[in-house]
Amino acid sequence: MKTDEIFTENELELFMDLALQQAQLAKEIAEVPIGAIVVDNKTKKIIGKGFNKRETLQDSVWHAEIEAIQESCKKINIWRLENTTLFVTLEPCPMCAGAIINSRIPNVVYGAKDLKAGSVDTLNHLLTDARYNHQSDIVSGVKEDECATILKDFFQEIRKKNKS
Repeated sequence: MKTDEIFTENELELFMDLALQQAQLAKEIAEVPIGAIVVDNKTKKIIGKGFNKRETLQDSVWHAEIEAIQESCKKINIWRLENTTLFVTLEPCPMCAGAIINSRIPNVVYGAKDLKAGSVDTLNHLLTDARYNHQSDIVSGVKEDECATILKDFFQEIRKKNKS
């Protein structure tokens, strides 16, 4: 089912606000502020959430999407997330796109484009490539300004500290 058949525009924004809250948690511990949530399409309840913790855990694969997917699988006790939507503040990278494909998430909503690693629309189109065994319906640009601003402000602050 297409994402716009599941969620109203207001619901898309509400859930992206919740992903942004996860990004804020990352920012508070000096992590790159990216947040993600997984929502059950039928109940419209959050079943998983996550934010970047690569620096904190010194683990290169600890992206927001990975944590949200892992938490969701544990909560519903199945690796197939076939009736869900992933909301994430930044366009997924190749690793996270692979996790989305492997967990069979049918709907992905993201905020800001990732010009350096975006693998949904920017650098390549992994989630809509018919050569893979699974494709996702994509909605991009939800709360794009807010999602981009939290990242821009974070990196400006780091550059400012580094100059001092």
